[in-house]
Amino acid sequence: MAGGIGSRFWPMSTQKFPKQFQDILGVGRTMIQQTYDRISKIIPNENIFVITNKEYVNLSHQQLPEIPENNIVGEPLMKNTAACNLYMANKIAEIDADATIVVLPADHLILKEDIFLEKVELAFDLASKNDYLVTLGITPTRPDTGYGYIQFVDKKNAEYFKVKTFTEKPILEIAQSFLESGDFLWNAGIFIWNVKSIHKAFETYLPEMTQHFMACEYNADGENDCIELIYPKVQKISIDNGILEKAKNVYVIPSDLGWSDLGTWTSVYENAEKDERENTMNLKYLLSYNSKGNIVRMKSNNKAVIIDGLENYIIVDTDKALLICPRDNDQLIKDYVLDLKNFKKGEKFM
Repeated sequence: MAGGIGSRFWPMSTQKFPKQFQDILGVGRTMIQQTYDRISKIIPNENIFVITNKEYVNLSHQQLPEIPENNIVGEPLMKNTAACNLYMANKIAEIDADATIVVLPADHLILKEDIFLEKVELAFDLASKNDYLVTLGITPTRPDTGYGYIQFVDKKNAEYFKVKTFTEKPILEIAQSFLESGDFLWNAGIFIWNVKSIHKAFETYLPEMTQHFMACEYNADGENDCIELIYPKVQKISIDNGILEKAKNVYVIPSDLGWSDLGTWTSVYENAEKDERENTMNLKYLLSYNSKGNIVRMKSNNKAVIIDGLENYIIVDTDKALLICPRDNDQLIKDYVLDLKNFKKGEKFM
């Protein structure tokens, strides 16, 4: 899944060039390329599909030339994750009516790739043999209010557990109680299911959406025209809200993956390499005086930068914008983007 805009990464991430197509951590591969690199170790190229906004289809082709052209699919409208999951399940089912699918966000960091692949293989085995909707749950390391949580029914010494509840981004006190209870995991948005199981779930919990998508013939000449016609009618809802919170056959595999969804500049800072002053940067020439805990990202790594007296700041420079703001409030950046949408040329605001 590669259709998001990533507004919290402005000004590096923009609607024309969102974060999944950027090398956010400065490792030489973009987020979507890293996702491909991981999963291509166990899945052949012809079985890897990308669903994105139609605006990013060409960009996806450029960054992932290994994937067959027809396997990169563009949605005409952003309808959250339920619609794109049903769309791709239908396309894949036309190729293999008994296929088992792993659904991966294109913009996540996973440091422990061997463990990730082991857990995916276990999930494939479970989902192919049972009517299960399987998800990977991340072992929480702190009471984070930016993640959803999965509560599971505890059974000692098991590799997977039945899911009891899903909770969206709780307040700090509740997140702390989740952590202390020991039976909650972070929801990573990584799902594994057989096409028959996910179709049954859609028919049960989102029947109207199922009907809309049944109107189309998949992997055929008329598919795009049909999708353009039905998408304005399709409900905008996440797969979590629409299916997983209601289904009784959801199972979770606890997974310590070195995972982050890299949803904010703060999460990038936490996962990036730092110097002796805890600054992280992607450029060759940086002089820092009385400064620590900053994240510095420049369009060109040949630009010389001097920072003096800054602590815990985000400094991001692109061709069209410069951002300098505190690192401890990620919501600020979303607010800035909203303000800019209403900003008229020549105006000043403080």
